[in-house]
Amino acid sequence: MNIERLAAILRQAAKDEIMPRFRRLDEGDIRTKTGAFDLVTEADENAERVITAAINAHSPDTVVIGEEAVAANPALLMWKFDDRTVIYVDPVDGTYNFAAGLPLFAVMAAVVQNGETVAGVIYDPMGDDFMMTERGCGTWQVFPDGRRVRQKFADPVALFDMGGLASVSYLPEATRPQILGNLAKVKMFANYRCAGHEYRMAAGGHVHFLMYNKLMPWDHVAGELMMREAGAYTARFDGSGYNASHTDGGLLVAPDKGSWEALRHEVFTV
Repeated sequence: MNIERLAAILRQAAKDEIMPRFRRLDEGDIRTKTGAFDLVTEADENAERVITAAINAHSPDTVVIGEEAVAANPALLMWKFDDRTVIYVDPVDGTYNFAAGLPLFAVMAAVVQNGETVAGVIYDPMGDDFMMTERGCGTWQVFPDGRRVRQKFADPVALFDMGGLASVSYLPEATRPQILGNLAKVKMFANYRCAGHEYRMAAGGHVHFLMYNKLMPWDHVAGELMMREAGAYTARFDGSGYNASHTDGGLLVAPDKGSWEALRHEVFTV
């Protein structure tokens, strides 16, 4: 399946299943999964079902692994598909925002072949545009009229001039206070509870770093490839490369290796 077809599938699902429910959810349409900030709605479930069916119709041999399918059957993440094309799907990234009526959510998909990420799409239903990437081809913002703008990660700056996005809610309780204190060494940090939009911001050069501790493939596989293709340096906290099989070990994104090492040593370490 080519990336344009995949993008069209995400867009159609958003128009049919997600946007008609935005700010129109009834109380019974929102349910808690693991906690008060981990929600699922009818929009998530219906959109994933539609996306999965459309991908399977066009590419029957492709394995589709969606966030809600894994929530129902966690063993899906343990299965090995080394000889198959796998598409990871996040039907509504930023469900907490979506359920709260905040217009900051995305639809994401990533294509993995032989364990390597080869393509990714992040669609913004509110802006009706895409961030798209293919391995070796750069990262592009693509508009409905076909206009394409190549993306570039931010240039390096001194640590105290850096602004970035850091997801601290999944840090271990023992280390979270020190890392929160260390973040005073940078100019600014925020967290939008939507990795899709955080990756979109970073691809456009609007922040100098991203940090995540919990790594579910539907949240990060597409975005991490976009960062590399936009010129960023990415690695797990131990310096190793990231791929779709990793669900822990953290991920840190920076303009270059020197910036990555400064952030890791001065901020995201204990």
